Amino acid sequence: MRHRHFWWISSTLMLVLNPAYADAERGQYTLEQAIDTALSNNPELGIMQARIEQANAQLGESLASFYPQIKASLSYQHSDNPAQAFSMIIAQRRLSFAGNDFNHPGGVDNYRPQVTATYSLFRGGQDYYRKQAAELGIETSELEKAATRNQLVNHVTAAYYGELAAMEAHEVSQRSITAVQSELDQSRIRFDAGTVLKSDVLSLEVQLAEAKDAEIQTANAIELAQSMLKTLLGLSTNEAFAINSTQQAALPEAPAVFDELLNQALSSHPELKAAEKRVAIAEQQLKVAQAAHLPRADAFVSYGSDSKDLAFSSNRDNVSAGVMLEVDVFSGFATQERIKKAEHELTATQETVRQTRLRIENQLKSAQLKLQEALSSAEVSRVAVQSAEEALRLVNEQRQAGVVTVTRYIEAEVARDKAHARQINARFDALRAEAELKQATGFWQ
Repeated sequence: MRHRHFWWISSTLMLVLNPAYADAERGQYTLEQAIDTALSNNPELGIMQARIEQANAQLGESLASFYPQIKASLSYQHSDNPAQAFSMIIAQRRLSFAGNDFNHPGGVDNYRPQVTATYSLFRGGQDYYRKQAAELGIETSELEKAATRNQLVNHVTAAYYGELAAMEAHEVSQRSITAVQSELDQSRIRFDAGTVLKSDVLSLEVQLAEAKDAEIQTANAIELAQSMLKTLLGLSTNEAFAINSTQQAALPEAPAVFDELLNQALSSHPELKAAEKRVAIAEQQLKVAQAAHLPRADAFVSYGSDSKDLAFSSNRDNVSAGVMLEVDVFSGFATQERIKKAEHELTATQETVRQTRLRIENQLKSAQLKLQEALSSAEVSRVAVQSAEEALRLVNEQRQAGVVTVTRYIEAEVARDKAHARQINARFDALRAEAELKQATGFWQ
């Protein structure tokens, strides 16, 4: 009970002192909390971390070539071949000239427990180049994880703003339904009194149906955006989730000049850096293939004993040691083909770097233009909303005075709603374009 009481006090203090913590406890996420949740819970990042561990294991495997290789073995052999049987008798240290028929030795059994150690003295540098490639593989995997983080944050940001845009559009559609419903109710009363035409009532009914249809579409857009966000955050469909719609994001500033943005992207973008690391890996793999033309030298030593049974005796043990040098004189052109394969792989990775750079440049330019366009549209839509609101107010006064028809009122209200919709879209398009621009520069890593 004492521990539960302490936990309740601690939780209460956190809720009071940290409103953001309270929002998370209620299942309401700010953008920062959504990003943090995605970075800690999205399965894609877990996959990338596993690839980093795989790369580390591959490095450990390549380092094994620099250590001696030790093996233990036990062999059994039976033979009545005079030469083999004679050599086994000698190895067992039991040769006796008396009473032995060397031409007909009979069947001889030989057991040999043995420990063998080998060490690679020289392999044309293949082990070194493989180690270098493995180290580069770790760096590549880390950069690929950084690129995944960069993309994930952008996707979460875009989905978050997409849901906020749908929520605001839903509020506009609900206000439109309320306003049209009120006007329709008044028009029906006036129609019953004979002061308005039936066509005016029908026009309002059509507008009400359109407003309700817009409300359904925006409500569905909210659900779709929330489903996408849950997927990005690694949450199941049954988990409580809602975004904090009380925080209003300010419009971003105008983007920097393209050359400045491009220099930033080329110097730090993780996708480009990962592609460049893959070129370095391909260069090391080419060196590995070329080194197969060089000779290889290995040292070995073995210790064991031979006996007619498994009984071990130091009187029968023996040691063998030596060095073996070999070189491939002709391998059926396999070495040449491996070199060609490595050369083509190097060319492919070099072209991948060029392709990645072109793609980043295109994304950067596209995001910059989108942000500039969205900021301009936001300013235009702000003025348009003010004009549309004032126009609707004037038309509504004229409508109450009976000066204009209901058709003119409907046109003014539709224009007002469209102006609000354009303003919402422009504002969140600017925020999404800013996030896309940050991804194109490799801002999130």
